Amino acid sequence: MATPSAVSDNLLAKYEPVIGLEVHVQLLTASKIFCSCSTRFGDPPNTNVCPVCLGLPGALPVLNRKAVEFAALAAMALECRINEVSIFARKNYFYPDLPKGYQISQYDKPLAEFGFIEIDLNENRTHESKTSGSKKKIGITRLHLEEDAGKSLHEGFADAASKTAIDLNRTGVPLAEIVSEPDMRSPAEAYEYLTRLKEIILYTGVSDCNMEEGSLRCDANISVRPRGQKEFGTKTEIKNVNSFRFVKQALEYEIERHIEILESGGKITQESRLYNAHEGKTHGMRSKEQAHDYRYFPEPDLLPLVVDEKWQTLIRASLPELPEARRRRMMKEYGITAGDAHTLTLTRALADQFESAARTAKNPRRVANLVQSELLGRLKAQGLELEQSPISMAGVTASADLVESGAISGKMLKDLYDLCFERKQDFPAVYEAEGRPEQSRDTSALEKLADELIAANPKQVEQYRAGKKTMIAFFVGQVMKASKGQANPQLVNEVLTRKLEG
Repeated sequence: MATPSAVSDNLLAKYEPVIGLEVHVQLLTASKIFCSCSTRFGDPPNTNVCPVCLGLPGALPVLNRKAVEFAALAAMALECRINEVSIFARKNYFYPDLPKGYQISQYDKPLAEFGFIEIDLNENRTHESKTSGSKKKIGITRLHLEEDAGKSLHEGFADAASKTAIDLNRTGVPLAEIVSEPDMRSPAEAYEYLTRLKEIILYTGVSDCNMEEGSLRCDANISVRPRGQKEFGTKTEIKNVNSFRFVKQALEYEIERHIEILESGGKITQESRLYNAHEGKTHGMRSKEQAHDYRYFPEPDLLPLVVDEKWQTLIRASLPELPEARRRRMMKEYGITAGDAHTLTLTRALADQFESAARTAKNPRRVANLVQSELLGRLKAQGLELEQSPISMAGVTASADLVESGAISGKMLKDLYDLCFERKQDFPAVYEAEGRPEQSRDTSALEKLADELIAANPKQVEQYRAGKKTMIAFFVGQVMKASKGQANPQLVNEVLTRKLEG
């Protein structure tokens, strides 16, 4: 069989992928879901355990109220309907790092159902006829609570070459599992869905979504079918992928692998597979379990969970303004573009800081431009987070107001920002230390410079007077260079225009 990368565009166009995602989000509680053990990451192995999370005989689980509230808040942010009554169940299976031999989860009566995430469709998606900028709703089947299993360790201890160790610190950590409908039709859509999901969850504050620490993990279900066919094909599940980029790559590989098998007359085996990022390939892990294989039955040690209307109202009161709604409002209030609004709301902290600055600035749009073009660019270049910026949002506002009033030029601002990052000082402090530099408004000095440049560049003058008015930019640039960025660009333009026209 040819390698999946050899699949032609014609074959890819013949088949339609069907993708659904199961995302496990670790809830940001201080203690586990059914006991008081710490959920702190990075503690020595097997130190945050007790009889309850180890499943020892006679130990009874007690549900963590905060975990319920966090899961319900996430569900509300995802437009889900909260079920007033949900039931915990035992999901029976064997894992070396599952000490009880079962996992407490929710099955036929989950905490929440029937939500959705609206994604932007990629205008460059292959084999799709959607228009640029169009939207698509991806359904969310359910959001349910469950406990995490432990972790198998394959390195970092003696005998790691020949043995596997078990760390049970993660056992019992509260998870919200978010299961999508099979509504995605390309790896790009899956990537966009995950991006939007993470963004929403981070805004709610119920999880840090740190994929490196396992706070957000994704299983991807993929099948293909001939375009136009309604019935789903046989699916495979790609387990525990730890980055959105790898999810996309794994799906691309699986789509082409499925097509190759079908085109050669073979049949897809329903199974769980693992993605090897170094090889760019998936490998079979085990046959895919069905629900009946888990022998679900109601958890006898836990009463039904009741989240009544009163409790739901209290939880909903803590729901923040979510990214899409915030973008629309900010565009309207501050006159910024959709692109600006998207960048400035990527995190709740950035949006909060921008808005605090924009409310006091003379021109919020200039603040938006400076944040993106000058501040974020420098932070990225130096590998710094927003919280590590030497220039505060108040500093950005101060600098924006100086540019807006004409006191300093864009070139002067760039130089001052460079000094801020070099000295690790905020803008106002550096501006004061540099003697509060201002643009030159000395008209006589500008006129002298303009006369000298016009005399030295007769060819450009001739082009300008022949109708090529864009040549004014050449002369403005020369004056600004000669004045070392100290001249006022608007005044320079006025002086040059008057002399060139004369």
